[in-house]
Amino acid sequence: MVSFSNPSEGVMTQRAINAENVAWTDPACPVARTLDLVGDRWSLLIVRDAMDGARAFTELQQRTGIARNILTDRLRRLVERGILDRQTAPSGRRQLYSLTPAGRDLFTVILALRQWGERHAFSPGEPHSVLVDELGLPLPELRPISSRGMPADLDTTSVRKVPVQG
Repeated sequence: MVSFSNPSEGVMTQRAINAENVAWTDPACPVARTLDLVGDRWSLLIVRDAMDGARAFTELQQRTGIARNILTDRLRRLVERGILDRQTAPSGRRQLYSLTPAGRDLFTVILALRQWGERHAFSPGEPHSVLVDELGLPLPELRPISSRGMPADLDTTSVRKVPVQG
């Protein structure tokens, strides 16, 4: 199990992720570890569709277009790693998947990918889906801020590396 911190209203909370048998690409880097856990395109598309309410294998397959064997593998990994939860449907005939708290925490990641895609993956005026809030209005662009409330970017931040414990 790996614990990670998540700022919530200024308080750091711990949530466990099952990372047994994960070969870390860069053990001290949170970005690399996240990608090791959920970084391939199919896993992120499954998480995206789970956020949009898809719960059954068939529904996830139809929305993503993923091959059955790959979907089976990715769902297994996402469940093993604590991103998705799996329950048997009331009928007893199929499995239903839902996001765990760690999976729901990926919302900002999916939103950042979506907004990057809106800016860089479409030609001007090319139609695309839009994520809207409860009032039907598009969400404002994510903008990181510093501890002083100022805009944060590549020029105002740096990575503080820590020694890898062996």
